Amino acid sequence: MGFILRLLVNALALYLLTQVYSGVFFEGNAGVGSVLIAALVMGIVNALIRPVLLLLSLPLTLLTLGLFTLVVNGVVLSLVAAITALDVAGFGAAIVGALILTIISWLLDSVVGVLGLDGGKRG
Repeated sequence: MGFILRLLVNALALYLLTQVYSGVFFEGNAGVGSVLIAALVMGIVNALIRPVLLLLSLPLTLLTLGLFTLVVNGVVLSLVAAITALDVAGFGAAIVGALILTIISWLLDSVVGVLGLDGGKRG
């Protein structure tokens, strides 16, 4: 049940991102299925590729006091856009979109935690 809830929260966050920021959008007549696929791909990329990117960019991340993580998140969003119906206007838009997506996901995770839908796993 936790996986499905996480997938739905990520899908809602991606959808809300496309509604509040014009630099990230879904192509053409993308429906609920396209949003769910993009959220699933985002989860897979975050689990498999993002840790490798963070490790490889560790010197830059340390040099910039962590700000380079925004660039890594932009790369992840661009990669998801290259694979799915999600589209970004450019690399700068991907970085801004990743920042907004992080904020939206954090807010949605907080709501899920307050409502107790996460099974009481938050402290």
